[in-house]
Amino acid sequence: MTVKVNSVSVTRFGKKRTADAIVGLDSHLQSPAKKRAPLDGISHLSTHTAVRENETAAAKFDDSEMCDGYVNDIYDYLHNMEKETKRRPLQDYINKVQKDVTANMRGVLVDWLVEVAEEYNLQSDTLYLSIIYIDRFLSLNPLNKQSLQLLGVSSMSIASKFEEINPPTLDDFCYITDNTYKKEELVKMEADILKSLKFEVSSPTINTFLRRFSRISEQDRKYPDLEFQLLGCYLAELSLLDYACVKFLPSVIASSVVFLSRFMFHPDKHPWNANLEKFSGYKPADLQECVLLIQDLQLGKRGGSLVAVRDKYNQHKFKCIGLMKGPLQIPSLYFEGLKNV
Repeated sequence: MTVKVNSVSVTRFGKKRTADAIVGLDSHLQSPAKKRAPLDGISHLSTHTAVRENETAAAKFDDSEMCDGYVNDIYDYLHNMEKETKRRPLQDYINKVQKDVTANMRGVLVDWLVEVAEEYNLQSDTLYLSIIYIDRFLSLNPLNKQSLQLLGVSSMSIASKFEEINPPTLDDFCYITDNTYKKEELVKMEADILKSLKFEVSSPTINTFLRRFSRISEQDRKYPDLEFQLLGCYLAELSLLDYACVKFLPSVIASSVVFLSRFMFHPDKHPWNANLEKFSGYKPADLQECVLLIQDLQLGKRGGSLVAVRDKYNQHKFKCIGLMKGPLQIPSLYFEGLKNV
């Protein structure tokens, strides 16, 4: 049964299913044949922020559109900012800090938050920041699995207030959990999150760097702009699902996404070039581990039961980019350098 609240259409089974899955009743998510509850009434305007911005960008890479004269200083600052210890989650917090929360539970939560972000037409940066807050909080605070969904919606509430013009209300976030939590519990969790973050809620995300690296990639004009940007958005969101990606800096994931996107469009050409190496600061060898992990996600070798991102990008408004197939193996010589460019 589908009901409407504040003009947002949601499915009660979809909300309750995720709450149950997080606390261990997730056997039904393991079957690839099991269809997810449909999400209705999604506005066509929910297209990814990066796509909307880049559709109007000049075809040629031109830093004049990005504060020519000091854009390099801005990104040097962002690169340094992303490395700050206070903004980084522990690489192994599941083993070192958590007793009740598993990597699989984290994946189920992120999978559901992708649906929530689309349901409420949230900006992509809101989703990315939400996951950053979750990982940073779990790096410092042991949590029981019954509170994991509360952490998720509270993190998204904070991120929404930071990024959105009209963020969802607390009532919206309570409703999306089938009123599993009261508003007072969300407010208390928000306070706990902010204290753990020391109110450092601004942080570079994968999207921060993906916007620039995608524009740099457009300079050689080898790729269809919209499809290339959509593929990058798709691969970047897939990386959010996997706990193994927590250890990578956002700029590394963004660079790896561009590398893999270029390879999927032109597997016969070296996917990296001198401009990308210069502006990202990474050589192909620096990206190999992350590229191969994201490729496994794209191929369904990892996170196969988590299908919210795939379902999202299988829609026509995203050019069904989630159905795009690429070669199963990246030649090792592509990670050896730019001699074959």
